[in-house]
Amino acid sequence: MFLEINGIKKSFGEGEGRVEVLKGIDAQIEKGEICVLLGPSGSGKSTLLNIIGGIDSADSGYISINGEKTADMSEKALTQYRRKHLGYIFQMYNLIPNLNIKENVEVGAYLSDNPLNTDELLKSLGLYEHRHKLPNQLSGGQQQRTAIGRAMVKNPDILLCDEPTGALDYKTSKEILKLISDLNAQYGNTVIMVTHNDAIKNMADRVIKLRDGVIRKNYINETKLSVEELDW
Repeated sequence: MFLEINGIKKSFGEGEGRVEVLKGIDAQIEKGEICVLLGPSGSGKSTLLNIIGGIDSADSGYISINGEKTADMSEKALTQYRRKHLGYIFQMYNLIPNLNIKENVEVGAYLSDNPLNTDELLKSLGLYEHRHKLPNQLSGGQQQRTAIGRAMVKNPDILLCDEPTGALDYKTSKEILKLISDLNAQYGNTVIMVTHNDAIKNMADRVIKLRDGVIRKNYINETKLSVEELDW
């Protein structure tokens, strides 16, 4: 099993203000799957994504990736692990404003022992002709493509996407989802995508629905649609 999520619990706050966000999450995700974590705001999906990504730590339980438990790692080992194995795409693009598009993507390449070719990736992303522009000279969709490029250039085992289309219009959202799907097909990275948009689940191999900190459904999608067929 590539990714194992075992007994994950997480609370925030102290005393009477303590809130149990994850109440014992168990799931398994195969290598190369597109997995959508679906649920309303406050269901715990972003917290779970952050624990998988080593950004946050669980109160109990563990994440195991290729047999390596993140909880057993020192802070230094965890940092190395994140650098080598994980790519992150957020709703806000978090680009470096005074670096051009190619340089923003190359930031990711420096973190990897086995980076993809930056120019080839920029061409796949439709950004090659914009590579010398600064982020503020691009549209929101192009900035999100750049953020995807920065995450993908590392050639990560797992691409973690937190509401990657949350700030984008319908047409641009579909373009970004198509790009994530195409990159998954091309490079075989495992994709874990958090969304509250129910329609996006139809492009996934696996769907995990959370509500109130527990998994309500976890199933393989037998009727997977192409991104072009999605509608909302």
